[in-house]
Amino acid sequence: MADPLTNGARSSHRLRHVSSLAAPPPSRLNAVVLGDALASEEHDLVIPKPDFSAQAHFPSPAKYLDLYKQSIEDPAGFWSDIASQFYWKQKWASPVYSENMDVREGRINIEWFKGGITNICYNCLDANIAAGNGEKIAIYWEGNELGADATLTYNQLLHKVCQLANYLKDIGVRKGDAVVIYQPMLMELPIAMLACARIGAVHSVVFAGFSSESLSQRIVDCKPKVVLTCNAVKRGPKVINLKDIVDAALAESAKNGTVVDVCLTYANESALTKESTKWVEGRDIWWQDILSKYPNSCDVEWVDAEDPLFLLYTSGSTGKPKGVLHTTGGYMVYTATTFKYAFDYKPSDVYWCTADCGWITGHSYVTYGPMLNGATVVVFEGAPNYPDSGRCWDIVDKYKVSIFYTAPTLVRSLMREGDEFVTRYSRKSLRVLGSVGEPINPSAWRWFFNVVGDSRCPISDTWWQTETGGFLITPLPGAWPQKPGSATFPFFGVQPVIVDEKGAELEGECSGYLCVKSSWPGAFRTLYGDHERYETTYFSAFPGYYFSGDGCSRDKDGYHWLTGRVDDVINVSGHRIGTAEVESALVSHPQCAEAAVVGVEHEVKGQGIYAFVTLVEGVPYSDDLRKSLIMNVRKQIGAFAAPDKIHWAPGLPKTRSGKIMRRILRKIASRQLDELGDTSTLAEPGVVDQLIALADS
Repeated sequence: MADPLTNGARSSHRLRHVSSLAAPPPSRLNAVVLGDALASEEHDLVIPKPDFSAQAHFPSPAKYLDLYKQSIEDPAGFWSDIASQFYWKQKWASPVYSENMDVREGRINIEWFKGGITNICYNCLDANIAAGNGEKIAIYWEGNELGADATLTYNQLLHKVCQLANYLKDIGVRKGDAVVIYQPMLMELPIAMLACARIGAVHSVVFAGFSSESLSQRIVDCKPKVVLTCNAVKRGPKVINLKDIVDAALAESAKNGTVVDVCLTYANESALTKESTKWVEGRDIWWQDILSKYPNSCDVEWVDAEDPLFLLYTSGSTGKPKGVLHTTGGYMVYTATTFKYAFDYKPSDVYWCTADCGWITGHSYVTYGPMLNGATVVVFEGAPNYPDSGRCWDIVDKYKVSIFYTAPTLVRSLMREGDEFVTRYSRKSLRVLGSVGEPINPSAWRWFFNVVGDSRCPISDTWWQTETGGFLITPLPGAWPQKPGSATFPFFGVQPVIVDEKGAELEGECSGYLCVKSSWPGAFRTLYGDHERYETTYFSAFPGYYFSGDGCSRDKDGYHWLTGRVDDVINVSGHRIGTAEVESALVSHPQCAEAAVVGVEHEVKGQGIYAFVTLVEGVPYSDDLRKSLIMNVRKQIGAFAAPDKIHWAPGLPKTRSGKIMRRILRKIASRQLDELGDTSTLAEPGVVDQLIALADS
């Protein structure tokens, strides 16, 4: 049947969600020019300074719109042009991509650049060296303790990667074999990832804060040839014995039928001596002792664009972790491109992302995205508040960091400590800031912008997921005005849609479920060993779309506002309320430093709103303050969103990466204290007992 839309009409329909950029947002918004004034009002429009825009990759909405239009109307041509800038041993076949994202049409399938032969490690290292950047610093490493640091040039990094790659080949690791990496943020972590990629092995990095049970689950699922680890790490004043955790995980895995013959262990003697490390003879090997015997050059294993690059396990609502599988070619092209444009990256920049490589952010925006661009990257082993809350800005000044990418949780915790920890440092080198991991509430955005960035650094408030590989909705610095807390507009080739409960696309100003129409190169291809779960979880709720699991609002000007996970939506008397909205309203109160909201059963309203609130340092708990906080929510959202309970929280249960463990908060809120589950991954397990003690205060 003929398409009822003409080509022109179809094109404009596809572009409708960015068309608002063609005209400036209405004058009802207060305009703040970067560097001229503080962003303060809720509806501030933060306009990039002309001299920043003039040097930016995208100096205007018009340039973005022109390229975005190309990327939607001709994705094959658009991405082929970009992919051609990388090294391919053999060019991809036709078509450039093939996809089926509709479960009603058969098996879900996404492929990009299939038939193209390449290697991501070669493009990260060898290609940059061939371009004359061999002596450029690839990694500045900053240890936990002040004064502990090291550097690697691209030449030196390649040598270390090749030594490990040669060792892995020598013990029988081949193309397609899995390698589990359980390491802290030492330089050896990106080295291990790149070494696996060089020989076509599939790495599975497990965050070195997960318990032995969690690690064992992942080992049993992917059955690695070897586990790469470290004996111990110091995070702040605390020593974490990683090798003990690995030993317990390997013992548990063996009971479940998966025996790992080799455990290569890096001796981090600043945390634990070799002599004090428990050892299994015949299985355990010291990293430094063995790798020095191997040559520092290693042939590349050329792989197909659709060959697997890595597995990364993400939490599933059913309890069993989901092994998200990313392939090589599309992921390479997409992470490199999103990094370059979302941070306005220039070769002179020094870039620091505070994420751990155990998460997707550390894969895409510590290791692969930056190094594909030949960037200089800061890797930090320690805690951001050790020895005090000025550590981040000390590191920024020390290495002249120009792009700083972190999580809203860290922003809020540093905000709580006070401006003096920031302002005692220069931070003059900073030019772009970034936010990742969850929606950033406007008050934290403004503090990040005004205090950390001196009102002159645009903020790339990025929305994406483990599954997406790279940014899907993000500002482009210098391209258009920003609104505090909004992820703004889609990246090239990405078609976000907001749908209602029935899957109907909503137009204009609206709120609903965030989906993506059509594939993009960085999309994950399956869940390891469970394609059925892949289809059910991501493609069945709204057939024809990738369903993100997130709620989203689009305002009159077309800006996107993420409202949090749909499973973090509370239904109060028929009103759907995103927990992120209530948290944002609470944190906008001058005496509230941080808040986490969960839903609890309510006999009248169905669900009630239960808020854990951390106050600014030195502010005492009081009934008047409790009432004031509730009034703040009523004023900003409405009476229906007023919390039923304010639970005072000296701290919130967080993983060492800063993620709030809402599962634990739900159990405390519903008083299911015997069902708290595993708290071993928390940075401060004692917080849980404090919260329980304050439950009825």
